Amino acid sequence: MDNALYVGLSRQMTLRRQLDIVANNIANANTTGFKVEDLMVRTEQARPAKTLDGAAPVKFVLDDQVARNFTQGAMTKTGGDFDLAIEGTGFFHIQTANGDRYTRDGRFTTNPEGRIVTEQGSQVLDEGGGPIVIDPTLGGVSIGKDGVVTQGAVRVGRIGIVRPDDLSSMAKDGDNLYRNTTNVALQAAPDARLHQGMLESSNVQPVVEITKLIEIQRAYEGVAKMMDNTADLHRTAVERLGKVN
Repeated sequence: MDNALYVGLSRQMTLRRQLDIVANNIANANTTGFKVEDLMVRTEQARPAKTLDGAAPVKFVLDDQVARNFTQGAMTKTGGDFDLAIEGTGFFHIQTANGDRYTRDGRFTTNPEGRIVTEQGSQVLDEGGGPIVIDPTLGGVSIGKDGVVTQGAVRVGRIGIVRPDDLSSMAKDGDNLYRNTTNVALQAAPDARLHQGMLESSNVQPVVEITKLIEIQRAYEGVAKMMDNTADLHRTAVERLGKVN
């Protein structure tokens, strides 16, 4: 296998990875708070498989990491007392069995103990890192744009909204949650605003993602054709050499 086939194979591998990411974006186009992703690639220099007056070193294409677009998604009205949407940069602070996690998915409810929890049953934390407990005897729940939770004239708590210094430190952790990959604690997000009775939609643009699928397919087919042509050239060269000898 010569350099052209090695380079083509490396590109096909990155295209396959990119296809998986775009397909996942489309699958989550209706997932609350989902953020669209894209593949970042890099080139890596390597010694040629063989040297026939070609370029050296040969540059291969490798997938580097996944980039995530945290731009604001559209808000949809639900009317639910515990449906919350964040306007601005920030995350809800969630306590799970695996530790602190963060999310933009505001589909909350209350458990039998009255604590505000996610759909998976994880606790939504207040600004001090504690649970928020709702007393059904106190009446309806009101949540202000500053995150303050009240029942009538009683202040129950304040929803904790936090943000990292660097959004790239937030890694996906399943169930629409993120984890902090650094040792730096997330700070309060005073500029973020909450909207009760609303949810943030995914920021995926299906038409854009479908266009990417078409482009990826065409690129993959182009690389495959190049590799086939290269293999045919080698086969023809070997056949001609055989006839000469």
